[in-house]
Amino acid sequence: MIELYPAIDLLGGRVVRLRQGDFAESTDYGTDPVAMARSFADAGSSWIHVVDLDAAKSGDPVNRPVVAAIAAAVRGACQVQTGGGVRSVDDARQLTDAGVARVVMGSAAVSDPALVALTSEVVPVAVGLDHRGGELSVHGWTEGSGVMLDDAYEYFPTAEVFVITDISRDGMLKGPDVEGLSRSAELASAPVIASGGVSSLADIEVLAAIPGLGGVITGKAVYEGHFTVAAGLDALAHAQGANK
Repeated sequence: MIELYPAIDLLGGRVVRLRQGDFAESTDYGTDPVAMARSFADAGSSWIHVVDLDAAKSGDPVNRPVVAAIAAAVRGACQVQTGGGVRSVDDARQLTDAGVARVVMGSAAVSDPALVALTSEVVPVAVGLDHRGGELSVHGWTEGSGVMLDDAYEYFPTAEVFVITDISRDGMLKGPDVEGLSRSAELASAPVIASGGVSSLADIEVLAAIPGLGGVITGKAVYEGHFTVAAGLDALAHAQGANK
């Protein structure tokens, strides 16, 4: 079952989207993140993907009260997956207490893979593997790690899913990296969630055909009116039915 993950990226408590992870290239959508989350749940989404951009960059979880409010608003309707600044078991525990169902660990996971195993004892972990040209980026996508994407999967045997982001496509609406995501789905020991570049319902349908894919994150395409969450869910359901 492939899930759609509509995204809410938080910067200073507001809903924004970045271009290729560049904090200087942000678009503020001027929307209430809690109301946005409710709208995604009302559309039928089973998951919402929330990113604390402030925490990802600085480590300061200034948006955690907003994350908690989002989780409370959709409790019983859909689950929340949250990343950005999750750098310790205590961070994960606090998010779990706030109602988050799964945490995304990126920089901390790449720096210390053993931390994922420890955190997995507290809450399910999605390992975020964000890359530029195959090299994983860390610290809010501001630095290269020297670790290559293809080599990373074996380090995280307890990961529930992997969130794979091609940074060059993120926020660009130029289509996902279908070839790279197909390779990731083959190599990964857990389902892969595709992130970056989704611009149309056709993109969703193409991604749905990848064996081993567990989900599709969509952000800017929804905010820019390319399609609605309800339409995305319908396209995903139709594609999965056709691929059976």
